[in-house]
Amino acid sequence: MLRNAIGDGRAHADDRVPSAGRGRGSGGRAPLWLLVATACAGQFLVVLDVSVVNVALPSMRTALDMSPAALGWVVSAYSIAFAGFMLLGGRAGDLWGRRRMFLVGLALFTVASLAGGLAQEGWHLLAARAAQGLGAAVLAPATLTIVTAAVPEGPARARALATWTAVGAGGGAAGGFVGGALTDGLSWRWVLLVNVPVGVLVLAAAVRWIPGGRTATGPRRLDLPGALLVTAGATALAYGIARTETAGWSAPSTLLPFTAGLALLGVFLLVEARTREPLMPLGLFRSRAVASANAAILLCGSGMFGMWFFMTQYAQNVLGYSPLDAGLALIPSSLSVVVGAQTAPFLMRRFGARAVAVGGTLLGAAGFGWQSTMGTDGTYTTAILLPGILMSLGGGLWTTPLASLATSGAAPGDAGVVSGLMNTSRTLGGALGLSVLTAVATATTAGRAGPEALTDGYAAALRLSGGLLLAGAALMIVWLPRGGGTKPVAVPPADSPAP
Repeated sequence: MLRNAIGDGRAHADDRVPSAGRGRGSGGRAPLWLLVATACAGQFLVVLDVSVVNVALPSMRTALDMSPAALGWVVSAYSIAFAGFMLLGGRAGDLWGRRRMFLVGLALFTVASLAGGLAQEGWHLLAARAAQGLGAAVLAPATLTIVTAAVPEGPARARALATWTAVGAGGGAAGGFVGGALTDGLSWRWVLLVNVPVGVLVLAAAVRWIPGGRTATGPRRLDLPGALLVTAGATALAYGIARTETAGWSAPSTLLPFTAGLALLGVFLLVEARTREPLMPLGLFRSRAVASANAAILLCGSGMFGMWFFMTQYAQNVLGYSPLDAGLALIPSSLSVVVGAQTAPFLMRRFGARAVAVGGTLLGAAGFGWQSTMGTDGTYTTAILLPGILMSLGGGLWTTPLASLATSGAAPGDAGVVSGLMNTSRTLGGALGLSVLTAVATATTAGRAGPEALTDGYAAALRLSGGLLLAGAALMIVWLPRGGGTKPVAVPPADSPAP
């Protein structure tokens, strides 16, 4: 299916890359569908691990004698490192080569997965999860840059991006099912150990098929002050977001890192406006496509990400499903994401990227509205299956055109940082959105117990999700470019500050 969707051409490589650095496929170049499949496999792994540990947390707590607070950091340690180092990982791909960063990130991710699966103490597991997140931050931007560099702009790239989007969304959606199956059938350790054989296979494929070379010209010099500021700022912001789930929004332990993160990111922007070789050229935001698509991804992602969490909680805590049954119940929703993402390129050719993104967002909002009418006696068909399909189908439809716009408005030398920016918008948007939605659900429950109270809380959170998607649709109508916005933006010279 992937081969037919992408085509059986050869990977397009930058003419500056010497042939010796290319993959060793037929004629010195990899078959295009194999190259895209390899990049997508790496993306699937890093997105899967955001949620795959959720159903294994009780088993981890028992086996490693972890406190409830420490248990929450099994998820947060990964997310914080993932979000905090994403821009740095993207720029590293521009400077030192997307293939090299893909291999480095995947190797670190695989070794950290092995360490986590063999953990004997709680802190061993937390350290391994943080290392996984760091590897993911290097790997994720490289996967997207490999796809966009290999496929010329046009219908073929739209199809390749749809595949990348579908695989990533499928990884997030499949986390509950995969985690439940491995935990019930084998052990919680296999939630992490399964990454090892898969990681080794993808590493071998990457060495064989992914071309080498870097896209940035000039000296390989990293903007160290910018790298430190954006990493510290994004990490502090992600840490503050993670603290909201246990301490609330008004606690000093939440406000201090959250405020510090925003301040550090503000200083980062000032530094980037004045440095000669910035980590993230602010001239990129002169591209309407890059700026508007990232804003839409941040807003819509904050509403969409909570779907899987609340649907799983509703199925288990209200309808009485087991973890594995809850994962199985969401399989149609997972498949709907893939269908939406694969359908989007065909619709984009006829109606344009903006129209498809808006239509998909409105469809997803309708699904959230339906889901928010759930009750304690809901049936599978009307309370999970049909609204889940609408939400997921809409998510697949809006994600593909936004990813295309977010990565099409920058010059090749900035492809890595643009990919990192898009992934950062999606990751931080999802983390912030889930924290806000969880707070809304908790406040609605207001100390009450029982299925009715839980259902009221979940419904309130899902109504807010639908509202966020409606706001995202309005933003797209006003701001997204009509014509696609694919012309590369001219970044100012190194000695002239960006606006």
